[in-house]
Formats: sequence, C-alpha cells, structure tokens
Amino acid sequence: MENPVEDVSAVIQMLIESPPSLQQRAIERFFTPSAEFVHPFCRVWGYKGSRWAVIKIFQWYKIMSPRIEHQIHSIAFDKDNLKLYVNMSQLFSIWLFPFHVAPVTLTSVLTLTTSPGEEKHTTNGTRTHYFIAKQEDLYQTSEFIKFVVPHIGHLVIYAWQAFATLFCLFGVALFWPLVWLEERGWVPGRVLRGGNLVSDIDKKIPDIKEA
Repeated sequence: MENPVEDVSAVIQMLIESPPSLQQRAIERFFTPSAEFVHPFCRVWGYKGSRWAVIKIFQWYKIMSPRIEHQIHSIAFDKDNLKLYVNMSQLFSIWLFPFHVAPVTLTSVLTLTTSPGEEKHTTNGTRTHYFIAKQEDLYQTSEFIKFVVPHIGHLVIYAWQAFATLFCLFGVALFWPLVWLEERGWVPGRVLRGGNLVSDIDKKIPDIKEA
C-alpha cells in the first residue's frame, strides 16, 4: 500500500469478498512473510513463513461463509507508530446452519511496516510502500459470540453485562470508604501503593512499555 487510508478498503474487499486465488495473491502481496494474525478464536504467531497459515485462516473463513458482505465505517492512521485502525461491520453466514446470518462489528488493528521482510526496495521514487506485519481483530464479547451461538448468544452476553453493571453499583455502595480514601490521597499513596495486598505493580511496568 502506498496510501494506507485510501488503499486499505480495496485490500479488505480482496481479503473477504474475492475468489480464493485472488484472496491468496492479496495476502502474499500486502502481508509480510512473517505476518502475525490475532483473532478471538485463533492466532498465528510471527515466524518465517507464517503468512502461509494466515492464508489458510482466511480460506477457512470463506469456506464457512462463502458470501460475506462488509461496510467500513471509519479509518484512522497513526503514522508515527505505523498503526492503521479500521472499524467495520460484516454480515457472516455459516452455510451449514439454516437461518444463520450474523451481523458483527469489529475494529481491525493493522500493524504496518515499510520492510516486506525480503530483499526488495520499499520505495518507488519518493513513495513509500507499507506492508501488514500484524492483523488483530477486536470484537466485543457480544459480537464474536454470534459466530458460535447464533440468535440468542448476544442476548446472553447482554444479560451478563447488565448483571455486572448492577454488581458494580452494589460494589461502589459497599466499598465507598475506598473512594473517600483515594480522594484524600491515602489510596494508593499510603495504602495499597503496590496495587494490591501482595504484588507490586511497579515491577510490571516494563511489560506494558515493551508491548
């Protein structure tokens, strides 16, 4: 891709709506050979030749639902960190299950690189080419449950979320003294400075800086 914001729509269409041969050529063209793929139901770690596994995942996706319709709602490019964010909706229908049509919404986070992972030039004159090093599809729980529990799965999640919300309200009423202590700087300033009664959160700060 030369302009990720403008080009990614066509790339996504090739990935999810094109015939298998064109789908494979698109992945080979736009993904690095060691590309990673992260989804609530599967994961491909980055290693030499991992792109082959990514191809197979996309092929299985099309086997389950030969017809997939999609609509992109928004695209944002964090050029400094080479992150491309695409918010979209899809209509996914497992052909084996009668009446199964799942409208799902997700945000796909694409980590880009200007190195294709091979001995090739990544510029064409003054134009830079971007390749996908990692794709991470983020679904709300109420969305990805539609893949495996059609019709009622999202209602179960909604019920659980409503229960959890009530639990939060009850918890605040029960532990309101902690709110009072935090407002006055006692928590976590003098009490629970490590984060909880045993662990020290400071020891884990390097983990999020390296993520």
